[in-house]
Amino acid sequence: MRATERWAAELAAWAIDPELLAAAPESPYGFPPGLFGADRGAAATLAAVGDVGPGSVLDVGCGGGAASVPVGAPELLGVDESAELLARFTAAALRSPATAVRTWVGRWPDMADRVPAADVVVCANVAYNVPDVAAFVTALTAHARRRVVVELTDVHPWTSLGGLWWHFHGQERPTGPTAALFGEVLAELGVAAEQVTWTRADPWRDAPDDVVLAFTRRRLCLPVEREPEVAAAMRRTPDDRPRTATTFWWPGGA
Repeated sequence: MRATERWAAELAAWAIDPELLAAAPESPYGFPPGLFGADRGAAATLAAVGDVGPGSVLDVGCGGGAASVPVGAPELLGVDESAELLARFTAAALRSPATAVRTWVGRWPDMADRVPAADVVVCANVAYNVPDVAAFVTALTAHARRRVVVELTDVHPWTSLGGLWWHFHGQERPTGPTAALFGEVLAELGVAAEQVTWTRADPWRDAPDDVVLAFTRRRLCLPVEREPEVAAAMRRTPDDRPRTATTFWWPGGA
């Protein structure tokens, strides 16, 4: 099986049991917007974005701008499915009077033809939401004049819930895809990428305990009245996944 096919198959394996999903009182998807502030960028990714010098930066799945705003580019372009996060991105970028900002609401690459090229295209912590990874990567490359930068955790972020999912639902959860498989995808697509792996900070480090608990309970498709059980299970089932991520970068093709 080709790397792109394995990627799609391993992502598809994360689909939640339809009965569990239908019974969930709240959507298990999404993150609290506060996790995506512009002050949470990874040094390795920001360096890969900024190393090519001043120029425009297109941030795909920009969130609050952590992978782009701190670089201080003269022009920032942002794409995200969330209008709320785009507003946060714009507000953070405009704290620098020398930065021009443009944004688009939508899913990449569905609306890529509406977005202009930029000197650097960056995409941080989005790839695990992308089944058609070949089309995604191709569109990133086609929009970058100088460089593409992609950041992702070394293992799928939902792997941290594997023990809890088994405890509450008696179901095994997948373990892939991984950053290593993403590297195989790039090679299969003929992309000659450089990469660096680094230790990442806990994105929940500043979050109140009740926010973390509520998020975990929603991820588990459980009602709010079961939060005491979830809290007890979390204490018995620590998150032991690798605290590492990888940043890839390669030449643009625009």
